[in-house]
Amino acid sequence: MTEISDSFEAVRKKDQGALVAYITVGDPQPKKTFRLVDALIQGGADIVELGIPFSDPIADGPTIQRAMTRSLASGCRPVDVIALAETIRQGHSTPLVVMTSYNPIYRIGLPKFLHAARRAGISGMIVPDLPIEESEDYKNECLASNVDTIFLATPSTSQDRLKQILNLTSGFLYLVSLYGVTGARKVLAKSTLRMIHQYSDVVPESVPLAVGFGISKAAHVKQIMSAGADGVIVGSAFVNIVEKNVTNLSRAERKLKSLAKTLKQATLRKN
Repeated sequence: MTEISDSFEAVRKKDQGALVAYITVGDPQPKKTFRLVDALIQGGADIVELGIPFSDPIADGPTIQRAMTRSLASGCRPVDVIALAETIRQGHSTPLVVMTSYNPIYRIGLPKFLHAARRAGISGMIVPDLPIEESEDYKNECLASNVDTIFLATPSTSQDRLKQILNLTSGFLYLVSLYGVTGARKVLAKSTLRMIHQYSDVVPESVPLAVGFGISKAAHVKQIMSAGADGVIVGSAFVNIVEKNVTNLSRAERKLKSLAKTLKQATLRKN
């Protein structure tokens, strides 16, 4: 068991799902991100994804792209993300996951990056642009560092490829709920719920299934949990709050905490 799988098991015993909250580190400034993460945790986030800004992200929609632009303009670097993780873990036991393109890891060096990440208390990694065919060294290094490797499956993932992904993923399986990029949606597609049903029948119980992309409302969360998921991943809805309150951090904190609390409440299976 790892910190991340322990977190899923802990909420399962409470008849809850896990709320995984994403935030772009450095938006609006690196030194202010701790307050935003703290608000998410106080609101009920079970796991926090720390996004490393990158100039050419894949799969991220306009909201997170703008957040990355603001973060890069603020001077945020991968080392700032590592430092933030260490600060967070001094006051919280909440598992932290780094979400990043592979380029920053490659430039720093995989062993060096993972050593620093683990020392800072990072529990897992998500690297959306790393193909499974090229992930052997990455998987081995993460295993040696006791860092979970969270891989993604999409609506177009074949059964054969899913089996390969399940052999590589640890912590949880990140199920991309729709075609396209990240971004809050008003309505949850019926195809998303069908896909969750299909995946929950195939994915072993030992691998938590967390669903992301387009989730922004309590109603979405309730539907996803009812369909058989173990958790939800919310990013753009939180990042949008930061964007709308870049000059008023206190208000951003209040709104982040409030939304996290609402979404966490919606993961209760007895609602």
